[in-house]
Amino acid sequence: MNQRNLLEVDWSQIPAPTDDGGAAHLTGMRLPAIGLRATDDNSVTLSALSGRTVVFAYPRTGEPGKIALVEDWDMIPGARGCTPQTCAFRDLFAELKAAGASQVFGLSTQSNEYQTEMASRLHLPFPVLSDEKLELTRALTLPTMEVAGLTLIKRMALIIDDARITHVFYPVFPPDRNAGDVLDWLKANPVSA
Repeated sequence: MNQRNLLEVDWSQIPAPTDDGGAAHLTGMRLPAIGLRATDDNSVTLSALSGRTVVFAYPRTGEPGKIALVEDWDMIPGARGCTPQTCAFRDLFAELKAAGASQVFGLSTQSNEYQTEMASRLHLPFPVLSDEKLELTRALTLPTMEVAGLTLIKRMALIIDDARITHVFYPVFPPDRNAGDVLDWLKANPVSA
């Protein structure tokens, strides 16, 4: 399938993911000291960051006009929507920061090289982290899916306060509403002084 437009999606035609319990264990977990390469060429260790951090994870972003990873990508529950999710976080970035997010990051298992191209093309104001070696994914036992021989993180968002996961959004559907849901949660749960 050719991905003509990655942003205009009729979500009623896309199967929604169900809560398989794959993220139930995450709330309360401390993050391990694992450095991940970011699209701004830094190494980011989420466990070393203070304050409130928002990390949204997704399977993989596509490229306009390129062939999808597999023919039935859109019919895999939770697969379609990585670019709309990412763009929604981009568009609400200033509001997320104003609502208490010290840092915002995207996260996928795609290579840093690919993510850097995508971050530039989409004009992202935040870095995207590459877990290409699956180090963080395995350490936290993040929910994943196997597609075309690749291990991909299922779509989710994490609120992390001083290296501890305090809230998990999972499953996420539709993806373009995830950033708004995170923003609403941040406003309802301000960081205590």
